[in-house]
Amino acid sequence: MKNFPTRIAALSGAAILAVVGLTACGSDDDGGSAGGGEAGEIAFLMPDRASTRYEEQDSPLFKEKVAELCADCKVLYQNADSDPAKQQQQVESMIAQGVKVIVLDPVDSKAAASMVTQAQGADIPIVTYDRPVTDVPADFYVSFDNEAIGRSIAESLVEHLKSTGATGGVLLVNGSPTDRAAGLIKQGAEAGVGDTKVLASFDTPEWDPQKAQDWVSGQITKFRDQIAGVVAANDGTASGSIAALKAAGVDPLPPVTGNDAEVAAIQRVIAGDQFNTISKPIKTVADAAAEVAVALMNGEEPKATTDLFDTPSQLFEPTVVTQENVKEVIFDGGIYTADEICTAEYAAACAKLQIK
Repeated sequence: MKNFPTRIAALSGAAILAVVGLTACGSDDDGGSAGGGEAGEIAFLMPDRASTRYEEQDSPLFKEKVAELCADCKVLYQNADSDPAKQQQQVESMIAQGVKVIVLDPVDSKAAASMVTQAQGADIPIVTYDRPVTDVPADFYVSFDNEAIGRSIAESLVEHLKSTGATGGVLLVNGSPTDRAAGLIKQGAEAGVGDTKVLASFDTPEWDPQKAQDWVSGQITKFRDQIAGVVAANDGTASGSIAALKAAGVDPLPPVTGNDAEVAAIQRVIAGDQFNTISKPIKTVADAAAEVAVALMNGEEPKATTDLFDTPSQLFEPTVVTQENVKEVIFDGGIYTADEICTAEYAAACAKLQIK
């Protein structure tokens, strides 16, 4: 495995706005769309449905941005349902169809190396998205800074534990062992907990919330009164962890971290069941990936802000969300509306935080 920086410098707001001066697919003498490029099909291949974001946010936002950049382009979206063999077949199908670019969020970062090689062998640029491929260089990589995500949620939790005088240790509920992004989040989380005792650590197969719940249930039996907090790598594993704690009658709930700012997670943060999550507006990475894909299709070289795993990359800065800043980041920031989050079950909690 190639070496990589222990911390990638985050993009500033100005840098994000300056990222990739790309032109849209363009018109030609045959009456294509404006801008000078070539229309075509772009594959957008996502890894699973365990995280609701791919169906609800990534796919529609990516399609919307591509349509804005290239009216004659078509996005072919498929989801691998956590099956690397199925994703391999999807990549091969897209190559056979002659797509111009493949945007790939791999189920298994190691297995995806052959997909990158196959696409490039067919002269099809491949953009890795959210999760990196580490064994071979892709043409480009677009993501939030995953190591920073892990460090941020863990540091936020540890700071809270110290401020409340909590004693004991933490459980680390990591992401899938086949997902290199999960490995980066884990690495950041391990650094972020510092000298806080880690009671146990678990790599959750396929990011499956039920598997996270089952594991945490077992740890409650072993460590019940020693569990001061849970560093969960995403909102799905957080939901499983919280379900296990509630089922075991642990009261009060220890703080549990998360990542992705899913609707249910924001509701849990507002209600006090989940301590934090990470706001990483999917539109930021979906737009950037669309711009990179269209640029590559047009034979242009997208602008990288760093290099990761020998791949030119754009990495964006995550934001930790707790009850203290949820109104400002999520609602004032336009990520969700009160109507989307403050359903009847959460109306009182929203009112308490002046969310309306």
